[in-house]
Amino acid sequence: MFVQNRWLILAIVTSTLFLIIIDMTVLYTALPRLTQALDATASEKLWIVNAYPLVVAGLLPGAGMLSDRFGHKLMFMSGLPVFALASLCAAWSPTAELLIASRVFLALGATMMMPATLAIVRQVFTDERERALAIGIWAAVASAAAALGPVVGGVLLEYFWWGSVFLINVPIVLTVMPFAWLLIPRSRGNAERPLDVAGSLLIMAGLVGVIYALKELSKLDASLLTMAGSATAGVIFLGLFVRRQQRSAQPMIDFSLFRNRQFTSGVCVAVVSMIALTGVELVLTQRLQLVLTQRLQLVLGLTPLMAGLTILPIPVASALASPLAGLLLPRTGGARMMVAGLLLTAVGLLCLLLTTHSGAIAQLVALAVIGLALGATITAASTSIMLNAPEEKAGMVAAIEDVAWELGGVLGVTLLGGMMTAVYSATLVLPAGLVSGNAAYDSLDEALRLAADLGPAQATQLTELAQGAFENAWFVVLVCATALTAVSCLALKLLPRQRSSL
Repeated sequence: MFVQNRWLILAIVTSTLFLIIIDMTVLYTALPRLTQALDATASEKLWIVNAYPLVVAGLLPGAGMLSDRFGHKLMFMSGLPVFALASLCAAWSPTAELLIASRVFLALGATMMMPATLAIVRQVFTDERERALAIGIWAAVASAAAALGPVVGGVLLEYFWWGSVFLINVPIVLTVMPFAWLLIPRSRGNAERPLDVAGSLLIMAGLVGVIYALKELSKLDASLLTMAGSATAGVIFLGLFVRRQQRSAQPMIDFSLFRNRQFTSGVCVAVVSMIALTGVELVLTQRLQLVLTQRLQLVLGLTPLMAGLTILPIPVASALASPLAGLLLPRTGGARMMVAGLLLTAVGLLCLLLTTHSGAIAQLVALAVIGLALGATITAASTSIMLNAPEEKAGMVAAIEDVAWELGGVLGVTLLGGMMTAVYSATLVLPAGLVSGNAAYDSLDEALRLAADLGPAQATQLTELAQGAFENAWFVVLVCATALTAVSCLALKLLPRQRSSL
């Protein structure tokens, strides 16, 4: 039965994937308004954005293990109500602290479903060409969801309050649940897979420690003691996790999979592209959003909806490129497409940098190039990961891929986001007595908030100086993202060739 309904099953799992991914980026257009409504500090804003992907990344290996043990359908169906309830909690959070807690709860539901979505796709599509196309569609939905986050957020904020960006999840989940129960095939799972709770806690603690150290490093008044202590603890926990997995007869993550160069290349491309592009998630959408949407709203004075629509070429181009890439993969091979995708991404980022002060058409073309490259790269990386590992480890492999995307996204936001903050703060020079305190140096929206309480002349001066500093940060982040993508493309090109299933 599931063979006849495989395309409908694909629609079911990708619709929930759309919700999972969009919740990582929908806040970017809502962040300025949300910050004012909840009176969130700069640190709370960072954790509102990062709590969700960080917790997801930490829990994914354990979720992949549970998916292989109990069956992909059971994990998928269990995650749906958790995700819906957490969305309700997030929508009506009265404080920033409760919103962060709700985002953690939301991440739990997302983690239960996410590895299962890709494992189910692999399970129901048995033909190699159809499977590559289905993974391409899965990748298109993932990339389009992240890029459409600001658009969806902008539309909702145009007519409703900020909590609507979470509330929209509930009716979609309720609609999907009965169809998922009836159509998705049961998988027996492997009852012999052990439950490695200690391993899950180790990798979670390790990721939190390392990421917290990076966040501390990005601050102007960073505490070297705190940073060193957090980084040391994180590395120790990750080291203990790796050691535990290597000694386990049935590890949560089988590191022998990385002996396959096609598999390893896919994982590396996933991480690097998310660092450069989601980190420029402070610069564009899908992997480049936060800076662009903030820049459009705070510098150019656009509404959230207008900001979201401005970056629409990325999801449209990505959605078109991903299925096409899936069809071409059996002919071109994953390695060639990943190299081409990374190279085209670097070209798109460079064009965006060079056309910063050009007309709208040039900017839209640059965004479309990035979207095309992004769609092809994600599809090639996802297929290289999924098709170069055994069927019985589908949940584990899907979790590894998801961790790569999530970890790359968190690292991107942390590194390039921290770089953006550092450059903004370092290049912002305010006259003595213009404002009191250092809040204006934290971010552009903080400076604009202070400007609203000043007289006309002082407000204009503060706004112009803050916007100029933000433009400097925009330039530096784009240069670094372009360089990182280009270098990664060269490194991937120099890897020895190896035959694969593609």
